Amino acid sequence: MHNLDQLNRFIFEANDIRGELVQLDASWKAILDRHPYPASVSQQLGQAIAAAALLSATIKYDGSLILQAQGDGPLNTLVAQATNELTLRGLARWSGELPEGDLAAIYGKGHMSLTITNKGPNRFQGIVELAGKDLAQALENYFSNSEQLASRLWLVADENRAAGLLIQQLPSEHDRHEEWERITLLADTVTQDELLNLPPETLLHRLFHEEKVRLFDPTPVAFRCGCSQERISDSLRAMGREELFSIIEEQGAIEVDCDFCNKHYHFDSVDVEQLFTDSIPVEGSDKTQ
Repeated sequence: MHNLDQLNRFIFEANDIRGELVQLDASWKAILDRHPYPASVSQQLGQAIAAAALLSATIKYDGSLILQAQGDGPLNTLVAQATNELTLRGLARWSGELPEGDLAAIYGKGHMSLTITNKGPNRFQGIVELAGKDLAQALENYFSNSEQLASRLWLVADENRAAGLLIQQLPSEHDRHEEWERITLLADTVTQDELLNLPPETLLHRLFHEEKVRLFDPTPVAFRCGCSQERISDSLRAMGREELFSIIEEQGAIEVDCDFCNKHYHFDSVDVEQLFTDSIPVEGSDKTQ
């Protein structure tokens, strides 16, 4: 068995084209273990998680990258987040059964946003209409409109793994149109089984054995949620003492659940009092459901 949960970068040395390949196993199962998603929902989420990992390798940032799809259809919210350290997390919200079909059938009318948050005040957001046959095509439209870079993506997911392949044309002084068309036609022959299961070296050789492809050392990918006692405490503190004690008076305690990892945080009146007391650390309590 080859190593999974890795991002593999490669270039076509003679064609001004770069690529990324990601295959997720344990990191994808860690996300599924925390939420009982139906297969039709997890398939969409897995594709988005793989896409977030691929985008993380193409965009320079020092913080987080959030890929989000929202619509008024059966699958109304999809969120996939990656950090510059290639940690991943994600969630989906839906109602009823998801139909088969294109993005309009699954998401209804909606949009896809890509948000880059760097350390400090720097923040970037790009938005594109959620249109096309699948998430890969919607992202290709995003790159065409926002980045003005020819890009192709292949995204797949099942109950065990998620994977993605990205091919992107680099700026060049030469006309590389024919070479781009040849490479993308070759990549288009990839199957879901190959993308999910073949080792990177084997897959790239099978697709591009007549091309000069250089594969770089892989980068590990892992599931990690960014929630913490400290972050929850900061969010509650921002609400103000009066508001928090009003909630406790009404409900007996403040309960906070992380939608990403299902961790549960409990704050009673003593915990809330400590939030506003200098030099006293707030422990509260938490448990994973």
